[in-house]
Amino acid sequence: MKKFLKNNRGMTLIEIMIVLAIIAGMATVIVSQVSKQFAKAKVNQARILISEVGKSLDQFYTDCGFYPDSGQGINALLQAPGGRTCSNWGPEPYLKKAPKDPWGGDLIYSSSDGLKYTLRSLGADRQEGGDGVKTDISSDD
Repeated sequence: MKKFLKNNRGMTLIEIMIVLAIIAGMATVIVSQVSKQFAKAKVNQARILISEVGKSLDQFYTDCGFYPDSGQGINALLQAPGGRTCSNWGPEPYLKKAPKDPWGGDLIYSSSDGLKYTLRSLGADRQEGGDGVKTDISSDD
């Protein structure tokens, strides 16, 4: 038994460095995959948010007979709009607060005729256009 314990030695520095390099490589692959899924989840979250705000806009349309114009915007869901009146608005607002997209930007609302609307998020880059997770997300999609 003494002979066995005497010949048993620990790991060398090279062996430890190889093990750490393997662990670091695996961690890099895992983190990149998780971050890609996280980015896709934010895109899906933006689509869901646009859909939910769209439901509030549809409720506004049901009560008022028109969608807010671009000047009134989403604020017409928070407080009674000025200009074109809606006698059935309220008494509670359609939204409790102005929604922000998953990247912290405002949703862009536009309606020219009061019969249809478009809601957009500019995506992760907060600029027009883009592709992948940086693409604009619209209620028209």
